[in-house]
Amino acid sequence: MKLTPGKLAGMKAVSDTRGVVAAAAMDQRGSLQKSLAKERGGMVTAGDLSEFKTLVTDVLTRHASAILLDPEFGLEAAKSRNSAGLLLAYEKTGYDAATPGRLPDLLDVWSVRRLKEAGADCIKILLYYTPFEKTAVNDLKHAWVERIGDECNYNDIPFFLEMLGYDAHGGDEKSLQYALKKPEIVSGSMAEFGKERYSVDVLKVEVPIQMEYVAGTRAFKGEAAYTRAEALQHFRDAETMTHKPFIYLSAGVSNPVFIETLELCGESGTKFNGVLCGRATWKDGIPIYAKHGAAAFKEWLETVGVENIGNEGGEPVVSEVWREQPGRAGVSSRRNAMGMISRLPW
Repeated sequence: MKLTPGKLAGMKAVSDTRGVVAAAAMDQRGSLQKSLAKERGGMVTAGDLSEFKTLVTDVLTRHASAILLDPEFGLEAAKSRNSAGLLLAYEKTGYDAATPGRLPDLLDVWSVRRLKEAGADCIKILLYYTPFEKTAVNDLKHAWVERIGDECNYNDIPFFLEMLGYDAHGGDEKSLQYALKKPEIVSGSMAEFGKERYSVDVLKVEVPIQMEYVAGTRAFKGEAAYTRAEALQHFRDAETMTHKPFIYLSAGVSNPVFIETLELCGESGTKFNGVLCGRATWKDGIPIYAKHGAAAFKEWLETVGVENIGNEGGEPVVSEVWREQPGRAGVSSRRNAMGMISRLPW
C-alpha cells in the first residue's frame, strides 16, 4: 500500500503500534438523539449529545487506536481522546426517505480542508449502496465518491468509505430475503469502490452475512439463509473482491453477536485490517445516561464498556497489517493483530 506523506501520517495516527486500525465509532447523531429521547421520555439537547460523546471518547480511547466523531456534536469530545487518532465524518446524518435511492449529502459548512483544520487525521464518508440499485442512482453516487476522493487527495488525507447495503426495492433489511442477497451486495460494493478512480484508502464494510440466519451459530434464530460452511465461504469471497485495506463495522449488533461474527471471520481465514465499531460497545449504556445521568454512565463505561472492548479469553482473530501491504494480493504474513475476540477487538 503506497501512500503519500500526509496519508501515511493519517493512517499511522489512527492505527495501533502494529499498524492495525482498532477504532471506536461515536459519530451517530440522529439515531443517538432518538434513542436517548426514547429512554428519557423527553427532549435531548445538543449539549446532551456532546456530553454523551465526550464520556464515550474519554473512556474508550484509552483502549482504542482512534475515535470516529462528527463535527456537529463531537468536536468537544475530540479534546478528550487521550492522544488517540481522530476520524471525522463528512456526511449529513441519515438520508431523505422521501427521495428514492437513499442519496447522500455532505455537511453544509464543512469541507475536507476544514475537517483537517479541525484536527481530523482521516476523513470518513457513509454511503448507502447496493449494486442492484438503478443505474442512474448509482451513477450519482459514483460521481459523489469520486469528488470526495479527489478532495482528500488534494488535501493529502486518508479517505475511509463506509458502505451500508439496503434493499433497492424497499424490502426489509432484516428479512431472510435480504440475508440471501447480502453477500452479493457487500462483495459488489467492495469490488466497485476498490477501483482506483475513487481514491478510497480504506473500505469500512459490513460482514457479508446476517448472523441470525447462519445455521448452527449462537445468534441463529431458527430460519437459515446459509449453512456455516456457506457463511465461511461468503467471507472468503468478499475478501477477494478488492486489493484495498478493509475494516469491519459492527452495524449496530449486540456485543455478543459481533464477537461471534469475528469468530466466524477468523474461522474462515479472512484477512482484514481492523475494526471500527461503536454501538456494540456503548449502546447498552444509553438507558443509563438517559435515566441516571453522566456520572452513572461514566461508571458503566469504565466497567461494562471497558469489558466489552477487553482482550481476555477467546480465540485469536486473523488480521492483516495495512502498512505491510503493497496490495492485498500476494501478502502472505498473518498476525494475531486484533487480540482475543471474547470482547471487542482493540
